[in-house]
Amino acid sequence: MARVLSLFRHQPFLALRGRRKPPLCKMSMDSRARGVFAAAVEAVQPDTVVRQSIERKKDSVIIDGHKFTLKHNLHLVGFGKAVLGMAAEAERIVGDHLVKGVISVPHGIQQTLQQHGKGHLLLKENSRIKVIEGAKHNLPDADAQKAAEEIRQLASGLTEEDLLLVLISGGGSALLPAPIPPISLQEKLDVTRKLAAAGATIQELNTVRRALSFLKGGGLANFAHPAQVISLILSDVIGDPLDLIASGPTVPTEVWPEEVLSVLERYKLLNSVPPSVNDVLGRTSPRESKDKSSTSGHVLNAVIGSNSLALKCAGLRARELGFRPVVLAPGVCGDVRSVSRLYGLLARFACSREEPPPELAAEMLRLGPEVGVESWDLCRTMQVFEEGRTEGWGATCLLAGGEPTVELTGKGRGGRNQELALRVGVELRDLKHPHNGPVFLSGGTDGQDGPTEAAGAITDAGLCEEAQAQGLDIDTFLTNNDSYTFFSRLSAGKRLLVPGLTCTNVMDVHMLLIPPIPINIR
Repeated sequence: MARVLSLFRHQPFLALRGRRKPPLCKMSMDSRARGVFAAAVEAVQPDTVVRQSIERKKDSVIIDGHKFTLKHNLHLVGFGKAVLGMAAEAERIVGDHLVKGVISVPHGIQQTLQQHGKGHLLLKENSRIKVIEGAKHNLPDADAQKAAEEIRQLASGLTEEDLLLVLISGGGSALLPAPIPPISLQEKLDVTRKLAAAGATIQELNTVRRALSFLKGGGLANFAHPAQVISLILSDVIGDPLDLIASGPTVPTEVWPEEVLSVLERYKLLNSVPPSVNDVLGRTSPRESKDKSSTSGHVLNAVIGSNSLALKCAGLRARELGFRPVVLAPGVCGDVRSVSRLYGLLARFACSREEPPPELAAEMLRLGPEVGVESWDLCRTMQVFEEGRTEGWGATCLLAGGEPTVELTGKGRGGRNQELALRVGVELRDLKHPHNGPVFLSGGTDGQDGPTEAAGAITDAGLCEEAQAQGLDIDTFLTNNDSYTFFSRLSAGKRLLVPGLTCTNVMDVHMLLIPPIPINIR
C-alpha cells in the first residue's frame, strides 16, 4: 500500500507548468454530462467512422495505411445493426467502382431510419447494393439465412483481381446464419441456446458457432479467396477481439471438432445434440482456408469504431466544456453492484478536501480486477484526482466504458445503465459539497437500455433525498430491477437520458463529473 500511496506525492510545480487549466463553463453539470455523452455517440456514427477510414485518391483507396487499386472490381457485403449507414457512406465514396453488394440488416431498419429523419443513412434509389432485412427480435431466421447465402455466393464468385469490402457491426452474428448441412438453422440455434443457458462463455459459444457455420471463423474470407478482403469493423465487444465480433467471419481460424466436443461434454450436452451436429463434427479434418498462409495475407481487418474512440472524442468535448478529462478504462464489466461501489469510492477519493484515508485506495484496488479495471489504471486515475485537488486544476471528467451485468431478482423495467446510475446515486449520498456533489451518467451508445426508451440516466448525491421527498423507496425499485420506473416517476423523468435512435453501438459510456473541490490548507 505504501508503494501505491507514493504515487500521490505532490509533484514539483515546474513539472506542472505546461498543464493548462480547462476553460470555465456556465452550463449546468447535467447539461454538460449530456453534451459529453452526445459527443461520444456522434464519434461512432456508422457513416462517420466509414468516412474517416476510407481515403479516396483518384482510382485507389487507402485504408488503414494500405493502398488498393480500384478498377470496377469492388464488391461489398455487410451484416450488423449499423451496417446500412456504413454501406450508404461506402457507396458515396467508392460507388463509381462498385459492381455489386449484398447486406443483411435488422428487420424494419429502413422504415425506422426514415421515420426518425435519418435518411442520410439509407441507400440511394439506384444503389447497386441489395438490402435484405432479417433476424427479427435479434434472432437468426430464414430471411437472415437467405442473406447469408447470397453473401456466400457473391464471395465465391470473386477472382484475384477483385476487392471485397466487408462491413461488420454488432448484431452481425444473428444476421449471418449459415449452418453447414445437414444442420438446420433451428438445430444450430437450439445448441447455442442450451450452451448459453448452461453458462458457457462467449469464447466457448463462438467455438461451437464457428464449427457449425460456413461463414463464421474466417469462413467468409475462405469463400472469397483469392480476392483481396477488406473488413471495416464497428466493435461492440470489450477489447475489440476480431474473432469474437460477429464471430469473426473474416478472421482465419482453424476449427477442430475435438475442441467443440470438449465444450459440449463440459456442459453435459454431448448426448443431447441432434444427429446432424454429430455428422458435421465427425468429419476428421478441421475446416481451414483453401491455403491458409495465402488467405491470411489477402485479408485486412480494421476496427474503425469502438468504445475507446467514443471515449476519446467524449474527452475532447469534456475539455471544451471546462473539465480535465481522464479515461479510467474502456472495458468495465462485472456486476453493477461492484461497479457502482467502485465509482462511489472514486467519487469520495476525488472529493476529499484532505488526503484521502488509505482504506479508500485499498478497497478500490481490491474491486478493480473484479470489474475489468487494472490496478495501474486505478493508480493513474487516483494520481490525477490528487494532483487536481492539490494544484487547483478545477473540474475533472472521469470517463469509462464497457458492459456491466445485472443479476435479475425482479420483474420490473430497466437496464444495466439505469440500474448502475441508481446504485451510484445511493453510493454518492452525503457527498454534498459542492451542491449535490459530483454527477454520474451511464448510457448505452445504442440509445436503448433494456426494454425501455431510455439509454440510461444521470444521478448525483442529492438523489436519495429527492426520492425520499417524493415517496419513492429506492431499495424496493432495485430489488425489482425497476430502475426505469423509478427514474420515470422521479421529478417527471428529468434524470432519464433519452437520445432517441442513435444508429450505432459500441457498448456503454460511464461518466463521473467532479466539480472543483476547495481544499483545507493547514
